[in-house]
Amino acid sequence: MSIPSQYDVVIVGAGVVGSSLGATFGRQGRKVLLIERDWAEPDRIVGELLQPGGVRALEKLGLRECLEGIDAIDVVGYSISYHGENVSIPYASDPNAPEKTLEGRSFHHGRFVAKLRGAAKDSPNVTVLEATVNEIISDKVTRQVLGVRCTNKKTEQSEYYYGSLTVVADGTFSKFRRDYISTPVQIRSHFVGIVLKDAILPSPFHGHVILGDHPPILVYQIGTHETRMLVDVQGKLPSAANGDLKRRLEEVVTASIPTCLVPSFKAALETERLRSMPNSYLPPSANDNHGLLLLGDAYNMRHPLTGGGMTVALNDIVLISNLLSPGRVPSLDDTNRVVSQLNEFYWKRKNLSTVINILAQALYALFAAEDSRLRRLQEGCFRYFQRGGIYVSEPIGLLSGILPVPFLLITHFFNVALYSIYVLFRGASWAQYPALTLESVLVFWKACQVVFPVLWSEWR
Repeated sequence: MSIPSQYDVVIVGAGVVGSSLGATFGRQGRKVLLIERDWAEPDRIVGELLQPGGVRALEKLGLRECLEGIDAIDVVGYSISYHGENVSIPYASDPNAPEKTLEGRSFHHGRFVAKLRGAAKDSPNVTVLEATVNEIISDKVTRQVLGVRCTNKKTEQSEYYYGSLTVVADGTFSKFRRDYISTPVQIRSHFVGIVLKDAILPSPFHGHVILGDHPPILVYQIGTHETRMLVDVQGKLPSAANGDLKRRLEEVVTASIPTCLVPSFKAALETERLRSMPNSYLPPSANDNHGLLLLGDAYNMRHPLTGGGMTVALNDIVLISNLLSPGRVPSLDDTNRVVSQLNEFYWKRKNLSTVINILAQALYALFAAEDSRLRRLQEGCFRYFQRGGIYVSEPIGLLSGILPVPFLLITHFFNVALYSIYVLFRGASWAQYPALTLESVLVFWKACQVVFPVLWSEWR
């Protein structure tokens, strides 16, 4: 049966974003074409932890069942280790149901995507196609995007498909992003990932963040028998081919992780493939391209340290599916109405995306701690969490996507800066006060340097 060439929506990429959006639009009655170059289960080392705010978004989209049957692990909070000291940061209670504690989920990324793809395929009005998109087609006069040209994997023939709206959701390494977004992607470091088998975790059902005289190390369970370890590597990535990367991990990680993890880590170093991913930052941009929408990592990225990417993306889908619903936009051919709604989308997503993105970038700066002032802030942050109460419940509410309140985030961030200064003075003698006063000013200025550039990027 031939595939018709005209659709309401053409979606490029069937990852978390494309599949979820395709299923949602299809259920709304939109005619959708979902194009993916390879429908085999993907294999990635990030996109494996979904915060409670992301789980809630899945529920709103009617896709909660996609977390079932994939050996997903309940996540109840975080455990942070700082030079051997530990603090537990549990997820807070659900604001809408105080008797219920929020939970996240961790899983194999590919299994989750496969379930979302299955949901899209089973949704009404959705046609799927295995093809490589080669070109976004635009009207040469008006510049409005009309659809795509792609190469069908089965026939190897070039085909054209047109839609009232074309959605680019082709991920971190988007081949079309640069044609529509001028802001360059910033890469601060790489995560090197390895899977530990039957690892003994210090705090089961928690994400673990290990801090010390090294870049951060993340550890979290992704299946009954599998635990993911992500090691942040700054600067040029050592070669895996000649064994330099393995030696770097052996040197840094073995001495830094809890002793209960060492046996499974050493075994994994000998048997598992080391894989890496760039840790990228791309602030959001206003959409001024008629007939086109970029979503997901093709549009907006943040450091994966806090595991907030899918939470932002799924909440974006909740928002865009509401703003472009048939009740609000009966026909996606109404370009002016669509552009107006996309402009509203850009501003309405700000609260959540700003909180998640600033947290990711700021916490990475503190946890990587590349200079002495950042190390002061790192210790102050850990001591701040040790205070418990709202000094934990509100920050974790921000990180989990449940409290999308930028002002609250900025308040806690500068409270951490002030507490870092308090820790600096605590126990000092009067004779040290003049030198520490100067140091405290420099620490606070460093905090400003960390947060304000990201805040400007997010709200410009």
